[in-house]
Amino acid sequence: MRIIAAAGLASLVFSGIMASQSARADIFPVPPFKGNDTGGIIAYSMATQTDARQVAVDHCARYGKVVKFLAVQAYEGGYISFACRWVPYGAAERPIRTLY
Repeated sequence: MRIIAAAGLASLVFSGIMASQSARADIFPVPPFKGNDTGGIIAYSMATQTDARQVAVDHCARYGKVVKFLAVQAYEGGYISFACRWVPYGAAERPIRTLY
């Protein structure tokens, strides 16, 4: 019985310690560009320094898709979001990827 009481007390103390700590979401840095085969996001601060359209076009062209921009949060800390879509019907060739 004492072992169960000691384990319960230790669990209570551990829970109290964890509850008193603040959540830290800023310890994991967010990259200025992140994406996959369905789309991605570009940090607005990166978009002011580089050509965000070209970055998105090159990213989607790697998957044989074209880019469609979805939203822009035009403030510091905001993002530009885009989707990678399949090449529209009737297009004869794959998307062109530029070298830079």
